[in-house]
Amino acid sequence: MGLLTFSINVTLDGCVDHREGVVDDETHTFFTRMLEESGAMLWGRVTYEMMEGYWPAVARGEEKAPPALVEWATVLDAKPKYVVSSTRRSFPWANSHLLTGELRTAVQELKDATPAGVLVGSGKLATELDRLDLIDEYKFLVHPRIAGHGPKLYEGGLPSTRKLELVSAKPLKCGAVAMHYRRAS
Repeated sequence: MGLLTFSINVTLDGCVDHREGVVDDETHTFFTRMLEESGAMLWGRVTYEMMEGYWPAVARGEEKAPPALVEWATVLDAKPKYVVSSTRRSFPWANSHLLTGELRTAVQELKDATPAGVLVGSGKLATELDRLDLIDEYKFLVHPRIAGHGPKLYEGGLPSTRKLELVSAKPLKCGAVAMHYRRAS
């Protein structure tokens, strides 16, 4: 069984707006390596639609981008992508699939079928998955920013505190820190 890892950019005040982090080759390379090591991506519909609006074109060479972004886009394009949606049924981006059925069962089956693990990169979806006790690890890239606005990490709240064990903390040159936590036993 693979692990379900919640991975996202977050500012010091908990903002998960993708426009608020440091965007450079080092941060993109960090996420590319993490994606290469995983077996699949899991997103909510809104995140999927944000991603499909840009990254496939970069992967195909239709959008000019620096090499680190092209590498990320190429790896992402080839990776299986699963989407949780109650409103959309068609996902034309390569290797994209609708995750169907009851959320807990469908995600557990995806974890079981993906030995290399699944990355979840949607804040609202991660909150729902954490409420179901499905998230095993957390890999946050904490940016040296105070955004002063939302959306915020776990904005919908959780039923109880999650106790975590630090696996690693790695500072990046840009001042961001890659934090890797595992759920405490």
